[in-house]
Amino acid sequence: MINLGYACINTKLSGLPKSKRITTNRTMIKRTFQQKGIKYASELALANVRDLKKIIQWNEDHNIKFYRMSSEMFPWASEYNIEDLPDFEKIARIMGEAGDLANKYGQRLTTHPGPFNKLASPKERVVLATITDLEIHGKMMDLLKQPRSHQAKINIHVGAAYGDKPMALGNFNRNFERLSDAVKTRLTVENDDKKSLYSTKELYEEVYQKIGTPIVFDYHHHKFCDGDLREQDALALALSTWGQTKPVVHYSQSRSVEHNDTKIRENAHSDSYWTPFNPHGFIFDCMLEAKHKEQALFKMRQLLT
Repeated sequence: MINLGYACINTKLSGLPKSKRITTNRTMIKRTFQQKGIKYASELALANVRDLKKIIQWNEDHNIKFYRMSSEMFPWASEYNIEDLPDFEKIARIMGEAGDLANKYGQRLTTHPGPFNKLASPKERVVLATITDLEIHGKMMDLLKQPRSHQAKINIHVGAAYGDKPMALGNFNRNFERLSDAVKTRLTVENDDKKSLYSTKELYEEVYQKIGTPIVFDYHHHKFCDGDLREQDALALALSTWGQTKPVVHYSQSRSVEHNDTKIRENAHSDSYWTPFNPHGFIFDCMLEAKHKEQALFKMRQLLT
């Protein structure tokens, strides 16, 4: 069975009146963090994890078994140790309860740290910042009692080519070894949407075959960086990297086509969907990367029936 998922924001719940709003990405600008410090960060994080439980329950009520969590659950987390938050004991308990709930319902929880994460960078400060952020995500997954496997994937891109793809790929693979087991056992890598970056074929040959990191196939990205493979062949290649774990793919459509506006970048994600994806006979979990989030998921359900 193919499970459909959506990313981070539930538009219905986050659109409720402020007193009833449910969201997991409460954050603040750096100046506010500098003024209010770790105590306020703790308050926001506590509110975020409480709402994560509510979103998991809402997803179950709507038969949604796949959810990508926000990477902003802990505001400015790179500036402190999560364990030092004044509310950490409450946060840890509630995250454990949220994870238990997801496990009870058979829901898959994943993350997709931001594009500033670049294990391939030639700059040590960038690599260290990336490792710090990825370790925060690994800690989140542990607190949620999620398996140390690609079932609870932490997905990133290689990052950039820096004018030297072999060098960048070598950096990525070497820096992978610097990660803890909490991250290594969950890390996946995704194909890119620019010809100057990395196709599914390149990731298979230069990352998966060398360090065993599974590939998340992105249908939309493949249109712009196909590595001379047909969609079904690139999909099959990516899915072959997952072993016994159910693979994950991403699907979006062109916002430019959706709005019939050539001024919009062709590779920008659409609001919703007008045609279904083609699974080519495979089974996987599909993360829907559309701006209308869970509403786009409901639309895709209709298109697939």
